Amino acid sequence: MDNIDGSIRISTKRRGNKLGFWFFKFFLNCFGLAGAYGLLYFVCLHYLIFDREAVSMCLSYIKRRFPKAGFFKMQLHVYRLFISQGKQLIDRFALISGSHKFNIQLNGYDDLKKILSAKDSGFVLLTAHVGNWQIALTTLKKMNKHVHLVMRPEDNNAVRESLGIDSEDESISIISPEGYLGGVVESMSALKNGDIVSLMGDRKYGFEAVEVSFLKDKAYFPFGAFSIAASVNCPVVVLLSSKVSKDKYIVDISNVIYPKYEGPLSKREQLKKYVQDFADILDKYVAEYPYQCFLFHNVWEKD
Repeated sequence: MDNIDGSIRISTKRRGNKLGFWFFKFFLNCFGLAGAYGLLYFVCLHYLIFDREAVSMCLSYIKRRFPKAGFFKMQLHVYRLFISQGKQLIDRFALISGSHKFNIQLNGYDDLKKILSAKDSGFVLLTAHVGNWQIALTTLKKMNKHVHLVMRPEDNNAVRESLGIDSEDESISIISPEGYLGGVVESMSALKNGDIVSLMGDRKYGFEAVEVSFLKDKAYFPFGAFSIAASVNCPVVVLLSSKVSKDKYIVDISNVIYPKYEGPLSKREQLKKYVQDFADILDKYVAEYPYQCFLFHNVWEKD
């Protein structure tokens, strides 16, 4: 149903239950990451065969990332994507529970620190449905800034309780986009106070979007993050994370975009080039890490 702020809440099939998470916890505690990963190959095969909705949700991306693949090769790509996402969900739980430590390499921190030292405001941290952004966020603690996550409440209790998606500590808080003006006022206030505001930049969730090119096709990405940053005169830092081995992640914050309003074009048209810059960054990412794009939504569909 439509919400007051104009966004659209889409009802989707819930996946994951407490019993299933218990099995993964058991395997993780008894056999480590490798044991929990092993369970994925059977679970993901089940989803591949019986959950056609989940498969269909992946194919919008897979067909564009692997346009020359035939039917069976497409199914293999979907299977590998399911397994990759499962591994990163297990990693997230392992990190939250303290059962495993990961080697996290942070790229771009020193350059970003120099940029921010000359400004009093905070910055917009733009994330996407790629890699493991929850693990990536843990690297920001060294910046000693409060982080505000603009995100909808997770409505699957089993997922929330097992992975701690809604848990907050003294350095992280939640801004709901379902409130007044979609959380824009709260976000701008936080940025002016020198905090970090983190938003997703690859799904519009019913909000206004602009047409960009992504994977050689017309796609529609929201421009809200860039509008907020331009209004406050702060940079947009793109956060990317990549799982490169069982125990190692690379977190990259080296891509910094500086949106601003200038010229005769409308604000929407002025922001379009910055959204395209973000889409280009994601293009390069999925070219290198094709099975770490979890954009299970058709961003190429206008409505």
